[in-house]
Amino acid sequence: MGWAARTGITAGIVVVLAGGYLTADAYDVVPGVLTTAPAVAPAAPFPSPPGAVDSASPARTLPVLDESAPLPDAASISASLDALVEDPRLGSRVGGVVMDRITGEVLAQSGADTLMVPASTQKVFTAAAALASPGPEVTLTTKVVEVDAGTIALVGGGDMMLAAGAGDPLVVNGRAGMADLATQVAGELTLTGRTTVRLVVDDRYFAGPTVSPAVFPGNVAAGYIAPVTSVAVDIARLSDAEYAKRSADPSLAAAEVLAARLTELGITVEGAPSRGESASTAKVLGSVESAPLSEIVAYFLQHSDNTITEVVGRLVAIDAGLPATFDGATQAVSASVSRLGVDLTGAVLADCSGLGDGSAVSASQLAAVVELLADPEQPGLRAGAVGLPVAGLSGTLDDRYLSSPGRGVVRAKTGSLPNVTSLAGTVVTAQDRQLVFVLLADAVPEGGTYGARQLMDGFVGGLVDPKD
Repeated sequence: MGWAARTGITAGIVVVLAGGYLTADAYDVVPGVLTTAPAVAPAAPFPSPPGAVDSASPARTLPVLDESAPLPDAASISASLDALVEDPRLGSRVGGVVMDRITGEVLAQSGADTLMVPASTQKVFTAAAALASPGPEVTLTTKVVEVDAGTIALVGGGDMMLAAGAGDPLVVNGRAGMADLATQVAGELTLTGRTTVRLVVDDRYFAGPTVSPAVFPGNVAAGYIAPVTSVAVDIARLSDAEYAKRSADPSLAAAEVLAARLTELGITVEGAPSRGESASTAKVLGSVESAPLSEIVAYFLQHSDNTITEVVGRLVAIDAGLPATFDGATQAVSASVSRLGVDLTGAVLADCSGLGDGSAVSASQLAAVVELLADPEQPGLRAGAVGLPVAGLSGTLDDRYLSSPGRGVVRAKTGSLPNVTSLAGTVVTAQDRQLVFVLLADAVPEGGTYGARQLMDGFVGGLVDPKD
């Protein structure tokens, strides 16, 4: 066979093969550009986002109760309150009031205007004051600044709930973390070639004594309150117990934790941290933020935390332009609550938490504050209402009302001191009417506070479905 013939045969084979591939391509058997499939429809135009529109009004943030729900029988509640007040197990000084939350109508009262020791129910005053001013969205900044080329300062901004390690966005105590702060600082220092610094702590944000003269020293030693400073780790606890021993100097202890975190990141901290000052215009090397004040308020209501309540009282004072001291805080809290419309004539706040000796308020004054917290027309105070412990479920009421009709429908702040038992909050009746109640007893017989608590719980549980 000649060359030409062979070439023709070869060419024919190529054509056939090529034609077979093109056919296979057209039917999508092999890769290629040809196809017998229907043409793909053109893409739809990219959707245009709708214009911004006004959202629903945020004026009401609590469920609005049905005003047509029937009121419970006032005579029945009065009879029950009279029986409670006359029970010798509560002692000779008992005050109480029950009122309708919607209308403000007093359904029962006894000794409601008598000034008495409130114990920790007093915390509702500080809650209302703080949520009114500076407000629920405020956060507390802890920062590290440059003092000079070889010195940095930990600057307290009121957060005594820093985590020793990394912060946790899901918690209140520990929202901001020392490890996060140290990471920022170490990065800034390394950029400038500095790996050795001296560390001071500037805690001048708060002033005056760190322990109120109204507080019995034994309560500090027992861990019921820590010295109040503008920066601390885990509310100055020295262990994980809720009422653990506390650091005698929370600010310096916090600086020591920061020094340890910096050391772990390769920064040498010369000597032990000490107190020092920094300029407000100093370069910021790192900062972390606390939980918002609404969550901090809910925390101290749930846990009845005296230290954090006193911290929040100082924030109210700073916002009001008063000294960030125990005296400044009580003045500011009283003024803020008064501006909300509560008549505090005669009331005395020895501190902001109710732990100190000398506080005296009436059941009516406490009830007026609780009513404000629960009012849907006061959305800024909402955290004070939903932050109250829930009977049988949370906080200081988690082990109470377990077999009571009040379980789950009573929200209240508890109070307990030697010979003092108190309770202030709200209850929803079986007919869906919300009531406000306050019970105070400040002359409970020795050893009788537990029994007094049970009597009060029984009365409040009975409000769920009062009997004629």
